[in-house]
Amino acid sequence: MTVYSIPKRIAAFTALLLTTASLGACSLAPDYTRPQSPVPNAWPTGQAYEPAGAAGAPSPLQGPDSWKAVFRGPRLQALIAKSLENNRDLRVALLNIEVARATYRVQDAATLPQLNLSGSTTRARTPISALGAQGASAGASGSSTKGVTYNSSQAQVGVTSYELDLFGRVHSLSQQALEQYLATTEATAGTRLSLIAEVANAYLTLVSDRQLLALTQDTLRTEEATYDRNKRMFDRGSSSALDLAQSQTSVDTARANLEQYTRLVAQDRNALELLVGAPLTDAEIEGASLDDQDVLGDLPAGLPADLMLRRPDIRQAEYTLKAANANIGAARTAFFPQITLTGSYGTASAGLTDLFAPGSSAWSFGPSISLPLFDNGKNQANLDIAKANRDIDVANYEKAVQTAFREVSDALAARGTLDRQLAAQTSLVKSTQLTYDLSNKRYDRGIDSFLTLLDAQRSLYSAQQNRISVQLSLLENRVTLFKVLGGSETVPTVETAAN
Repeated sequence: MTVYSIPKRIAAFTALLLTTASLGACSLAPDYTRPQSPVPNAWPTGQAYEPAGAAGAPSPLQGPDSWKAVFRGPRLQALIAKSLENNRDLRVALLNIEVARATYRVQDAATLPQLNLSGSTTRARTPISALGAQGASAGASGSSTKGVTYNSSQAQVGVTSYELDLFGRVHSLSQQALEQYLATTEATAGTRLSLIAEVANAYLTLVSDRQLLALTQDTLRTEEATYDRNKRMFDRGSSSALDLAQSQTSVDTARANLEQYTRLVAQDRNALELLVGAPLTDAEIEGASLDDQDVLGDLPAGLPADLMLRRPDIRQAEYTLKAANANIGAARTAFFPQITLTGSYGTASAGLTDLFAPGSSAWSFGPSISLPLFDNGKNQANLDIAKANRDIDVANYEKAVQTAFREVSDALAARGTLDRQLAAQTSLVKSTQLTYDLSNKRYDRGIDSFLTLLDAQRSLYSAQQNRISVQLSLLENRVTLFKVLGGSETVPTVETAAN
């Protein structure tokens, strides 16, 4: 044998292991079937909902940047884009994907033999007294009268404890890790979707509170002007102390509201900066009102079945269910024999110079088998646990579908009523403004009492506040629809995990 024939033998040994690895892997996991949808095939109808028809239109949301089709305002787009780069929760979610991906690769590596190259050399001396009579005789004829020195060198390539996957245990565990990885990617997609919605809502809330603050400032100036006029009239004796006290009450109420909205605006900005993950300049958030927010007015809902393709939380629940299904297959293999292969091939000699000399080849092959005989019910209990966990995940999947159906139904009910509510509230503002203008003129002419004017002022202020609140609810409903319909996040595939 020449030195050059050794790599050929190593290659042959490797081919033998790979051939052995390809013999097994029948799966004992039950066939996966998606649970039937526990919700109706159509959205609710009734007075609170828009007429049927638009719900069947295809969704306009396409791709991971579909939010740009919903939130068209340049300031809001810039804030969302900044949050996708800097938000720490999203960053952790993305790192969790890397952990799950690496975990899958570790588990999947067990489906093929792991080859190791090792080499060693040993030089040892043993006293003659420890060798017995034969050793003493060798020592007498050897190079030393006190002991015998040994040299040993070896180099080998081998595999240690490779499980021959005849019943699919390793494959089932690899499939479970893959499904868990895909579930993690869907959880991250859900985090991304929630972040976009939270940033949009936080920005709209900030804009709303700034409008309420500006409205309160205008109201306070009006109330203070009214108080000054009443004070002059009271000093002249043409107004009562009751009118002056009531006017002071209105001023104090406006002052209290001013401090409240000043605080809310500051807190809204802090909340938005936390979501964005970076400090914000005044230019990034100022100069807008709810009337300026270009949020897509019509967001087709599609059909309930579409949610299972669009919502990350439903896809996550299904991948988790598939992982539990694969785990049943792994638990079933515990009732069958487990065959493990160990082998090596290399060279060995008494000295380094002869390590690759002809006749120095050495090999070993040691298969082992383990067959469960009595485990006091342990394997059956593990299988029962796996089946129960699968049933739990079925219930969780069905609950995710039901929750999604309820959330979309609620959002559609809000969409069907908020437009009409805002129109009614806008009309109410106009009528209370007219009432206030007429009451003010009649009070100046002495026709109406100050109490009538004060009531008109309060009604106008309340109507204006409520209109801003309804307008905020209307825009938040568009954000909610984008979120509960699942956006259009990229769906991960098996190929994505394998690369």
